[in-house]
Amino acid sequence: MTSLPDLTEPQIRRYARHIVLAEIGGVGQARLIAARVLVVGAGGLGAPLLQYLAAAGIGTLGVIDHDTVDLSNLQRQVIHRTSDVGVSKVESAQRALADINPEVKVRPHDERLTAHNAERILADYDIVADGSDNFATRYLLNDTCYRLKKILVSAAILRFDGQISTYKAWHGPGHPCLRCIFPAAPSEEAVPSCAQAGVLGALAGTLGALQATEVVKEILGIGRSLSGTLLMYDALSASFDEMTIAKRPDCPTCSKP
Repeated sequence: MTSLPDLTEPQIRRYARHIVLAEIGGVGQARLIAARVLVVGAGGLGAPLLQYLAAAGIGTLGVIDHDTVDLSNLQRQVIHRTSDVGVSKVESAQRALADINPEVKVRPHDERLTAHNAERILADYDIVADGSDNFATRYLLNDTCYRLKKILVSAAILRFDGQISTYKAWHGPGHPCLRCIFPAAPSEEAVPSCAQAGVLGALAGTLGALQATEVVKEILGIGRSLSGTLLMYDALSASFDEMTIAKRPDCPTCSKP
């Protein structure tokens, strides 16, 4: 991260509820302002995630998405408006984030994340928050973040269920990566898309807000990290469960020296 900025009077007023928290304070808020976070996807998870990160004062927010806003998105992708239908999602998100916090520098990446551009894009950020909706992108982010030693906060939602974890496998034996849980992608029958199976709109808000919380915690180094833990939420039963994730000695990504 860059050197910490001095807080201005308007910033002290804007972030007052953060600053009074002993775990954050003025120094912590300055760290948030100096942080650079890339959000992958401006969809269901990315929408609330981007909104809360902008409100928190993350100084540089990257957002990558190559899609346009569709009417069917608006049931859960709350960063977009009806008038944004047909507009690039990163353009719509940039407009919304400027309204929330004009101090935040938004860097739109209107392109598809691929093996050819992943390292170039991720290299400019401290933390990556994954709101993608397919295993190919999740694996790409997992492997690239491992190589670049970037913290990855990843979430997924489907129907009434959501899950979230943090991956920083280079930290040592107690820190697995995504491939330690899913060494191979599940079949499409086992994990259908939201378009096929449906998703509760408000569930995206629940998991997106949890992602924003974990990103802030990782920037500040406070609380318990979700690294090594998969947190699962069942909206129908209103319950949270945890599963400890073990590092696989034969993991194709993080078992390599």
